[in-house]
Amino acid sequence: MEKRLIKLRKFMNEHNLHCMLISKPENRRYFSGFSGSAGMLLISNHSNKLLTDFRYIEQATAQATQYEILRYSNSIGKMLADIIKELGVVQVGFEGDFLTFDGYQELSNDLQSVNLVPVQLDALRMMKDETEIVSIKRAVEIADNAFSQILSFIRPGMSEQEVALELEYYMRKLGAEKPAFDTIMASGKRGALPHGRASEKLIEIGDFVTMDFGAVYKGYHSDITRTICMGKATEKQQDIYKIVLAAQLAGVQAVAPGKVGKEVDAISRNVIVDAGFGEFFGHGLGHGLGLNIHEEPRLSPANIHTVLKKNMVVTVEPGIYLPDWGGVRIEDTVLVNDEGCLILTASSKQLIELY
Repeated sequence: MEKRLIKLRKFMNEHNLHCMLISKPENRRYFSGFSGSAGMLLISNHSNKLLTDFRYIEQATAQATQYEILRYSNSIGKMLADIIKELGVVQVGFEGDFLTFDGYQELSNDLQSVNLVPVQLDALRMMKDETEIVSIKRAVEIADNAFSQILSFIRPGMSEQEVALELEYYMRKLGAEKPAFDTIMASGKRGALPHGRASEKLIEIGDFVTMDFGAVYKGYHSDITRTICMGKATEKQQDIYKIVLAAQLAGVQAVAPGKVGKEVDAISRNVIVDAGFGEFFGHGLGHGLGLNIHEEPRLSPANIHTVLKKNMVVTVEPGIYLPDWGGVRIEDTVLVNDEGCLILTASSKQLIELY
């Protein structure tokens, strides 16, 4: 935690900030250890304060051991104003990408004597420390084990919702706090929906079934996608799968320190484009993950600035989605290292046909 606060204070000095207000849950937890749902960090060059209400005083005291815990009752604004006045600061940073317009107006009214400066802190979380990597690896392991369980559970005639429920239940049994996001379970023609959440549709013989899911462990997320076939795959299904797998393997191979997101995306995307299916791959290749399921850096055509560095964790997930036919997506979570990347996801990527 001390290293994270040093990193934050360096950021504050670079942006000429005397004080930083943090209320975004992921950033609040990252810089304090506090996982409650209400509270604000007030960090200056010489003090760390966590303002929260009656419900979380005991939890905050136990988790945020490097912070002075302050309880507010009706309004956090007056307490903030009093503390900032006592600190004698002028330049106060806040999370411009998180605070609502109404929240900003309220904050402005409470802190009329200071200059509020909008900043974004998420980039400070891109490079994971060893504690974070351990938690992400465990979250990935839970998802891998749940996928193995599903392969012995799924049968034709089951609904997508039934399979998704078993998947989520098994992850919880293995120690997950919750699913990383609403489980995507898209079979048959619904596989053309990149984010097709589990529905009442019954899974049939001949369906491709795309499963995109993850676990949360100690606040950290995992993300995996596998597409399987119920029964023998047709020639077209085999061909589409091979193209996506080749693109996925090329993308993983391209992940390395010094690369920018657009560069990695292009290497994988070109495999699909060259096969004639470029128009059916309409999303970015991948994204960072950690305390949130979608974080920086992005592996996408739009990312021309962020350079991959050691200890960043990203997904690699190309797909082909054909309207009125279905789709295929294959996704791994990978850890950037000195040589390139380490694939954390262990589940097989070969086409699985279930009989």
